[in-house]
Parts: sequence; C-alpha cells; structure tokens
Amino acid sequence: MSVVKINVLTVPQEQRETLEKRFASRAHAVEGSDGFEWFELLRPVEGTDDYLVYTRWRDEASFQAWMEGPMKAAHQGGGAGNAERPKPAASGSTVWSFEVVQQAAPTDA
Repeated sequence: MSVVKINVLTVPQEQRETLEKRFASRAHAVEGSDGFEWFELLRPVEGTDDYLVYTRWRDEASFQAWMEGPMKAAHQGGGAGNAERPKPAASGSTVWSFEVVQQAAPTDA
C-alpha cells in the first residue's frame, strides 16, 4: 500500500526564495530512489508560512531507506570536502504520514 509523507516546513517570507532555490538545485535527487512514486513542493498562497513537501512512496520501507541513505547524505552536505553547511531556510519542520486508502484519476472524456 502506498504511503504519503508531507513535510510541513515553516519558512519566513524572506527565506522563501532560498528554500525554492535549494529544492531546484537538488531536482531529480529523489526520482531514481527505489519505491519513489511522486514529489511536489507546494508554496503557500495565503494564511500561512508553511510550505508542504509532498512525497508518495510504494511503502514505508522505501521511504525509510531513502531517509537513511540519499536524503541523509544530501542534508549533511553530501560528504567530505564540502564547504560549511548553509543555515536552514525553514525555521521548523513536521512530517505527516498517511496511507493511501482511496484514489481516483481523471477519466478520458
């Protein structure tokens, strides 16, 4: 059963561009991961400073393998020899987890 992970990132207005540039610079970093199904970065429009990072995975084990491997390496600066790690753009982060129990796709008209 697919699982959805939504990382809720609190991002002050002055850090929005920084956050989006960082995600853009890591484009395609997750797509080859075993069990990966979907990604979206959702920018807040009104009423909140929270960005939503939506990912969908084949199962919990696939998500955990990515968290302990490629994601961990990316957030630790990618290994030895890199410059000092930049300050986080987000001031807070919470991960919401869901199982997909129903879904629908558009029908061809």
